Amino acid sequence: MGKPTGFMEFEKETLKKEPVQERVKNFKEFEFPFNEDQARHQGARCMDCGIPFCHGDTGCPVQNYIPEWNDLVYKGHWREALDNLQSTNNFPEFTGRLCPAPCEGACTLGINRLPVSIKGIERTIIDRGFFEGWVEAKPPKKLTGKNVAIVGSGPAGLASAQQLARAGHSVTVFEKNDRLGGLMRYGIPDFKLEKWMIDRRIEQMEAEGVRFVTNTIVGIDVTAKDLTERFDAVILAGGSEKPRDIVIPGRELSGIHFALDFLPLQNKVNANDKVENMISAKGKDVVVIGGGDTGSDCVGTSNRQGAKSVTQIELMPQPPEHRAASTPWPYWPMMLRTSSSHEEGVIRKWSINTKSFKNNGNGALAGLLCNEVRFENGKFIDIPGSEFELKADLVFLAMGFVHPVHDGLLDELKQAGLEFDVRGNVKAEFGDAENAHQTSVEKVFACGDMRRGQSLIVWAIAEGRKCARAVHKYLAD
Repeated sequence: MGKPTGFMEFEKETLKKEPVQERVKNFKEFEFPFNEDQARHQGARCMDCGIPFCHGDTGCPVQNYIPEWNDLVYKGHWREALDNLQSTNNFPEFTGRLCPAPCEGACTLGINRLPVSIKGIERTIIDRGFFEGWVEAKPPKKLTGKNVAIVGSGPAGLASAQQLARAGHSVTVFEKNDRLGGLMRYGIPDFKLEKWMIDRRIEQMEAEGVRFVTNTIVGIDVTAKDLTERFDAVILAGGSEKPRDIVIPGRELSGIHFALDFLPLQNKVNANDKVENMISAKGKDVVVIGGGDTGSDCVGTSNRQGAKSVTQIELMPQPPEHRAASTPWPYWPMMLRTSSSHEEGVIRKWSINTKSFKNNGNGALAGLLCNEVRFENGKFIDIPGSEFELKADLVFLAMGFVHPVHDGLLDELKQAGLEFDVRGNVKAEFGDAENAHQTSVEKVFACGDMRRGQSLIVWAIAEGRKCARAVHKYLAD
């Protein structure tokens, strides 16, 4: 597990970034993997800690063998490190870029020092694996004769598809968009994940036997009944795409958009697609409502488009600068986080409630009327005399997602007996339960955000893998 004294000899390093003034000129990635010496030093910091919480459910939902590949990197055994990493994670190049790294929050070294740079090492391993040509397709040696339909080509759907194809099942993935990848394709900006990386994995999966069908909305172009009749099992992996709205005076004004009405358009432009009704922040005062990752993506995209100003407001109080006592190690720490997009220029405000949107007199947005709030006993209380106005030509709503879209596919399956949980997600057990991932409809399974609600990419991959295992068992019975 690294060098016994490494955590005392080496300080934590993070991946090098291009300077802000350079990276905001384009939509390319701007972080670089560790060089070999940096990776060895960071791997050396991993401790022989007895019980490595980093790769339990608290730290890593896919349960990467983190101490093992840290040790392999420290010793220079890169091919073995790659094999170890890929044994638990189908797409380390995605998690190495997009995962917030709960593993580092659970790192034992993080109790009193900065944790091991797990995410940076992970990305360095997989990037080197691709560079060396070590990442290869693994088609099955024989087919089972069973066929599976998967609805959605995000990380959960792709992980399920790859696992089942490698087990010998014939897999068809249906995607509503023109290109594959789900929200990785159209929700994540290119500066965080360049889309040729998705295409590279799709080519690998096609070589393993997976069939992809794009521009097809299941529930409209193909019915759920068609799928359950044609396939031996069906997996619902369509994500959670119903955005949380804000119902206040002025919501109907032009210039107010959901984040996912904005972000995909720039990704399409980057892909050289012709885009009509482009939403651009160029020269505008932008306000982002919502302090999470999607809001941060709106900040970074707005700055690259040439926004005049960008302000991000959040209803909740500002988190503490260090781990809150309410989230002790090894839990994911509640604390202030500054993303690379925040570094590029934004005014951040916490404990702000938006009361109404201001009309410019012509039906367009002119600003927001807000006030400060305090959070007491589970309620937000307006602070008297704290009212203020924010100038805005453009507002992006990035307040999260409430549940999967029910129109079409899920409403059709509801007629066949599909059940939802109290939050409106597809109801299905998770983990090692006897009926794991099975819905209340025969041969229909669910995984990812569609089952658990809005969550992390690493949870989507974990659910996709476990759902594939459940379907494989179901088909073998």
